[in-house]
Amino acid sequence: MATILIVDDEPDIREVIRFTLEEGGFRALEAAHADDARRRMAEQPDLVLLDWMLPGRSGLELAAQLKQNAKTRTIPIIMISARGEEEDRIKGLNTGADDYITKPFSPREMVARIHAVLRRTKPNDVTDDIEIAGLRIDNLSHRISAAGNAIVVAPTEYRLLHFFMTHADRAFSRSQLLDQVWGNHVYVEERTVDVHVRRLRKALEQSGHEHLLQTVRGVGYRFSEK
Repeated sequence: MATILIVDDEPDIREVIRFTLEEGGFRALEAAHADDARRRMAEQPDLVLLDWMLPGRSGLELAAQLKQNAKTRTIPIIMISARGEEEDRIKGLNTGADDYITKPFSPREMVARIHAVLRRTKPNDVTDDIEIAGLRIDNLSHRISAAGNAIVVAPTEYRLLHFFMTHADRAFSRSQLLDQVWGNHVYVEERTVDVHVRRLRKALEQSGHEHLLQTVRGVGYRFSEK
């Protein structure tokens, strides 16, 4: 049973979300503000449902802090907000959210998004190691390394890198990457791919492998030594 941390300052909304999650077979934790949420992270939730507008420290600030902390950076975050403009969604994703839901939303949509994100955070069934130009993925342990040094990325970036490395030298459009990495059953905008590619490149900078993730003008992206 997956544990979901609900971070929202409105008790009525938390109650509705809690009921929906428990009906969907999840265990729910609650937090009313950022400091409370940080304390509840000690209970190791599998996913955080995070409202943007919180008293004191905003959900956006909390998401950034969680992604900068080695102990919490791999826990997926779904940002919830009444701010539905494209720039707001991109800002939320850039800060570290793995998905973004705009209020009002249906309980069924929320549960479907949670299931989709949790599926993306699990390693694939393939257990073979993959290594390209000294960059190595151990899919059994779900770890990335280069020259013996660990490279820590968020779950979506892991899935994206794994896909690229298992399909090296091939160019993929954003829509193809969305289908393969996010799944065609989930609505995610194509610009989301750009956000996660930027995050992945940033993570690969520490080992000098960011150049392997190449932009193909007019197409999308390719992972190649060439």
